[in-house]
Amino acid sequence: MEDERNFPTMIIPTGTDISVNEHGQLSIRTPGNLVIQNSGSYSLIESGNGSVRVDPGVKVEAVSVQAADSCYVAGELTAWRVKARKITLEKGAMAYIMLQEAEQLELDRTARLVGNFASDKELYLMLGRFSRQLRQLPEGLKPGAEVAAEPFLSPEAQAADEPFVAPDGESDPSGERMQERQEVLSLVRVIIERELGRKTLGEQGRAALEDLLELVRSGELEPLGKGYAYLLSQVESGSGDLEHAQEMLARLFA
Repeated sequence: MEDERNFPTMIIPTGTDISVNEHGQLSIRTPGNLVIQNSGSYSLIESGNGSVRVDPGVKVEAVSVQAADSCYVAGELTAWRVKARKITLEKGAMAYIMLQEAEQLELDRTARLVGNFASDKELYLMLGRFSRQLRQLPEGLKPGAEVAAEPFLSPEAQAADEPFVAPDGESDPSGERMQERQEVLSLVRVIIERELGRKTLGEQGRAALEDLLELVRSGELEPLGKGYAYLLSQVESGSGDLEHAQEMLARLFA
């Protein structure tokens, strides 16, 4: 009985919303501070009035992290977007952030930050210099032009009067499933780009991941659904993160 009393207590504050989408990703919205002590994959992590912290030794993958005050990273964070007043990477921390919206950025000398673009526009302009890696850019995107932030979709999905058509042929006029698919593709994209930086990756695996990355970036679901399994099978000794990306794609096209 004495040992049972020593177990940690989980308190879910009033106003907290926790849900799981169809791809198995958690979404957590809480009004106060949020400390993450378990590794996992998330769609959204949000602190309405406080801060978000990733503890040491914890690996978090998220499409979006939002904090009214600060985002502290002491472990490892992979995210498409982080929005906070301040982003702090503590000793030994590692963060892969594609888009960051923060007034202040603090890094310990031993911390590492990869990515860190200030906006979708800046990211597209940078990647647009490499046509092989990114074949399409939003129409009219030029330096100095104002561009509304939108999901990166294929021309077919962006057609003005055409609803999104799922791989099974069913339309989705609400757009909710389309948004979830874009979130999954964004996270898979970040994982693949990180894997391409792995020094132990062989030539065959690198070529396969580069082809897969082009499919993910294009937003074309049909060729991605037909080719992702084969391309991933060409990667020698894939990491746990890559296996997780494959699981997400498998659920996406199930």
